[in-house]
Order: sequence, then structure tokens, then C-alpha cells
Amino acid sequence: MFDLISIGDGAVDHFFKIHDAHIDLENNERELCLKFGDKLPVEQYEQILGGNNANNAVGAVRLGLKVAVYLNVGSDQAGKFTFDKLKEERVDSRYVVINKGMDSNVSALISYKGERTILTYHQDFKYQLPDLEKTGWIYLSSVGKSALENNFYKQVENYLERVNASLLYNPGTFELNHGVKKFPRLLSLTKLLILNKEEAGLVLGGSREIKKLLIGLTELGPKMVVITDGKNGSYGFDGEKFWELGIFPAELMDMTGAGDGYATGVLAGLFHGKALSEAMRWGAANGASVVQEIGPQKGLLTYDKMQERLKEHQKI
Repeated sequence: MFDLISIGDGAVDHFFKIHDAHIDLENNERELCLKFGDKLPVEQYEQILGGNNANNAVGAVRLGLKVAVYLNVGSDQAGKFTFDKLKEERVDSRYVVINKGMDSNVSALISYKGERTILTYHQDFKYQLPDLEKTGWIYLSSVGKSALENNFYKQVENYLERVNASLLYNPGTFELNHGVKKFPRLLSLTKLLILNKEEAGLVLGGSREIKKLLIGLTELGPKMVVITDGKNGSYGFDGEKFWELGIFPAELMDMTGAGDGYATGVLAGLFHGKALSEAMRWGAANGASVVQEIGPQKGLLTYDKMQERLKEHQKI
């Protein structure tokens, strides 16, 4: 039996840190501007395992969970790189599917002044839930367009009911654009829904204050809801009490994976028997550690480091 099976996408991220650029703030939009047709110097380059679910799986192992991951890769070098990195991080890869003749998901992350702009190449893999072993938790995130249009979510719902697993649902871009309200059964099986403030507004429509967003999301079915809001911290609702949490101090290097780190920390806190309020502290500590390193996984905390960080910032 696993503690967690993470279901969704992985990717190989190519990280480029640059300095020869500027931000255009015209028309209340922030645009990254590069010299057209020029060759620009790169300060730092790294090839990194990424993607929502690979980040979650690696982070959960470091926090003491026994973890497997179901994701799709191509039969290319990026797919091999994914396998090697998962093995290195002690993530069980028995459910990783190799799609022959296809490329893996890859992204180019352009980092400028601590913020990142992502160019993403996403394969539309055919999702078919394997015969999974029993697990205590499922983490469900980005799965892609075809999975939403077919019966993949129904497969996940049937599995959750059969093994009585707890679900943390952190929908990705495709899921949000498709409309998470279209899956009421999945939402009713969700123990914890995590969204950022902009995503919460997209799901419910219109502009609402935080408490109304939290209540509105729980009315869709989840037992608990957390909304993250960048430098403003995060907010939670466990069905009875509302919680507001500030951010942990961090020296910003790269924002990539901060949300995945936060969600993984919350899940691990709940797994280890903590209330939502304390689990949110685990999430905030993990997310703050991630942004101090390049890429989404280098800064993910181990269990011991998590306890040190929480003790160091008891007042948060």
C-alpha cells in the first residue's frame, strides 16, 4: 500500500536565467521584452525534472511518504531523463507509461529578476488509469485535454470510492479552462481543493472577497479549501473555521514550482495528522524554500528540515 499516488503530468524543464531584457508595463500589462532577432546571453542553464505531479511526488517522498506516480512520457531522451530522476528521488515509477514514437512534455523557463515566463510543449497523451495498488491519498493535477473529454475522471472517481482514498485536487490550466464544475462527483470526493485566488475567481465567476470564495468552493463539494495569494499568503476553510496565513521569509531566486511545493507541504501535513491550519504552515514553509533555489525541486524540504523551519518560524 502506498501513502500517496500522484496522478497527472510530468515534464522536463530547460531553465534559462537571463539579464538582457526589460519589463514593459504599458496598458497595465507586464510583458517580458527581448531584442527581436538577436542572440542573447544566458547567465545560467539547467535541465530539471518538473511538471506538477513529478514535483508533488518528489516533494512528498522527501517529507516521509511512500509515493508512486502515474504519468505519461515519450520514448525520447526526456522520457529517460524523467525515469532516471524519479528513481534517484526514490519515487516508485511502476505506473509511468512510455508512449512509443511520441515526445515527452518539455518546457523552457525564462527567468528574469526572480519571475519566470514559461514556454510549454504539451503532448496530448491518452490517459488510462492503471490497476493501481491501494493508497491513502491521491494527488490529482494537470492531465490534459483528452483525459477531460473522455472517461478518465470517471476512472479516478471509481478508484477513489473503491479504496476510500483521500483526494487533494489541484486542477491545472486545461482543467480550469474546461470547467471544474463539470465534474461534481469528483468535487464531492475531494478532501482538499487548492487553487490560487485568480483560479478561484475563474471557477466561481466574478470578483468576490476571500471568505465568499472559500465558502463558494466548499459548496461545490470539497470538504476543505485552500486559496493561495502570492505574497499575501494563503487562506483556508475546513468547513467550520477560516484561516489566514502569512508567508515564510525567503530570498527569491525563482518562482517555479512554488505552488506545487505549497500543495505538497499541505498534503504531507495532513498525512502526518495535522489540522488544516498547521498543514498550511507546512505548505508555506515548503513553498518558501522552493523559491530560494533554481527549479521546482531543489528547494523541496525533507521531513527534518521541515520541522526545523516550522520551529524557527513558530510565530507565523
